[in-house]
Amino acid sequence: MLVRDAMSTVVLTIGPAHTLRQAAQLMSARRVGAAIVLDTDTCGLGILTERDVLNAIGAGLSPDQELAHAHTTTDVVFAAPQWTLEEAATAMLHGGFRHLIVLEGRDPVGVVSVRDIIGCWAPARSAIPA
Repeated sequence: MLVRDAMSTVVLTIGPAHTLRQAAQLMSARRVGAAIVLDTDTCGLGILTERDVLNAIGAGLSPDQELAHAHTTTDVVFAAPQWTLEEAATAMLHGGFRHLIVLEGRDPVGVVSVRDIIGCWAPARSAIPA
């Protein structure tokens, strides 16, 4: 099975000037665990995850004052739609993260998460007799 078969195409894109509260509200409304941060002035594409928001708030930072830019991961590992789920899972395991931005050329076309991969694998694995 390929990344294109598992990825979510509900891609939330925010700007670096969104506050963490705004980002969290948008992520919650879209029911996604990560937002792609598009910063054309600096790093291009980055990712802000629910864990980034949680870590900032846990550290006592104000979600109304902290900007997404300060908490965005910019050294992102990107996946391609034609990667296997094993390749995506391996990249996540080695990098210690749970989301990959999926690029087609230079354009983000989706996000694949650990949950997406497990959702594809679990039904197939449960069909195997014990």
